Amino acid sequence: MTNAAEKAVERHESCRSFDFAQSLGMGLSIGVACFLMLMAIPIPHLGLYILSIWTVATLLATTGLRCVALACHFRPTSRAPPTPGLIWSNSTQLVLPAHLTRKGRRARLPRISMLVPLYKETAIASALITRLTRLSYPQALLDVVLVLEEKDHLTRDTLSPRWMHVVEVPSGSGITTKPRALNYALPFCRGDIIGIWDAEDAPAPDQLEHVAHHFAHAPPEVACLQGVLDYYNPYTNWLSRCFAIEYAAWFRLLLPALRRLGFAIPLGGTTLFLRRNVIEKVGGWDSHNVTEDADLGMRLARRGYRTELIPTVTYEEANCQMIAWVRQRSRWLKGYMATYLVHMRSPRRLLKELGARQFIGFQLLFLCTISQFLLAPFLWWLWGAALGLPHPLSDKVHSDFLIMLTATLVLAGSVNGAIWIVAVHQTNRPRLYPWIPSMLLYFPLATLAAYKGLLEIVMAPFYWHKTTHGKTTEATDHSLSSAKH
Repeated sequence: MTNAAEKAVERHESCRSFDFAQSLGMGLSIGVACFLMLMAIPIPHLGLYILSIWTVATLLATTGLRCVALACHFRPTSRAPPTPGLIWSNSTQLVLPAHLTRKGRRARLPRISMLVPLYKETAIASALITRLTRLSYPQALLDVVLVLEEKDHLTRDTLSPRWMHVVEVPSGSGITTKPRALNYALPFCRGDIIGIWDAEDAPAPDQLEHVAHHFAHAPPEVACLQGVLDYYNPYTNWLSRCFAIEYAAWFRLLLPALRRLGFAIPLGGTTLFLRRNVIEKVGGWDSHNVTEDADLGMRLARRGYRTELIPTVTYEEANCQMIAWVRQRSRWLKGYMATYLVHMRSPRRLLKELGARQFIGFQLLFLCTISQFLLAPFLWWLWGAALGLPHPLSDKVHSDFLIMLTATLVLAGSVNGAIWIVAVHQTNRPRLYPWIPSMLLYFPLATLAAYKGLLEIVMAPFYWHKTTHGKTTEATDHSLSSAKH
């Protein structure tokens, strides 16, 4: 069973069959060959021109997405009606009112299994249990599965699971990842809907009612629902403030824009809910991918399934320690790189399965994002040229090019600023406004993390940097009551 959990995803779709070191070596070889060819062409600074064009092109692409996000925000689609009260006669005969069902027929409220993977979470285990007991979904139809590693005795001794049950994941071939634990625990779930929360999560008490309501309306091809993530400690320090601004922009503006554009949605690692028959059909999660959530979003899209967004909010603990933040972000970016390389092993097949629109969206989300983080130092160098500082391009290109470059950079900065302002407004946290300019110092940390992730994808592609939780207490939860859903 442990071996099955590690190899649940087909080999050609999994990171385990991908030789990242060989691929990077091949890429470097091709890069060196291209560089030598460019050097042989009698055009000064040709390589510099090409790199500049690619950097500006990817910047324009990501800026375009942010412009669409702003447009979508100010021209919203019709919202789903609020979840009406649910009707039940006793704890086992729960039904949705007739007007909640797609065809006017009464439907039983579904059983929902919530997987909560835990690893070395002694500092936050008791708070987790308290938060889960606040859920208003009937316990008779709620199956909470606490997923622990077999060797994690400290967390097991700390837990008092009450009506929840514990699944212990045996040690396997050496990888200890969240997706491996999820795959192992999936057969122990009793629900028709499978959800995931992380150890530090504080979900809205009525969140599962929203899930039941949305799935009752949704057509069968809607296989997944993604909720909103926010932070309950946005004011701990500068890092948590910037993290809260970034998350607000991603979940409240950018993800809705991706949905409006018809792109595949890279899932978040928590507050996502899946039809059980679908997650079993696609083979679960890739145990060797350190961003199994983004990968799963792409695999669902390749099979014709859709992900929709629901407005319910789960609050998490913002990572507010510099080194821990860089480690966490390097894992995310390493996973983005791995996901891109694995899915692009056969670009023609990917294009056929996703279709042209979603294939373009995939390049925009993964290739452009990775390029922007890795090429950020070069982009800063271009800023120097735009500001009139000494630069190799300054004397080699027409002044109109520098004007266009300056306009592009100013446009990108302005759009980013607008996104962050609107995002902060959406969360109703005005104390974050003064910190928006400091986002210019926040994202260089992600560039550092990107290069760390690039190194790790060769040296340790499956290594999972564990994020330690419980550094702040729920005393900061006053922010929950003021944040908008």
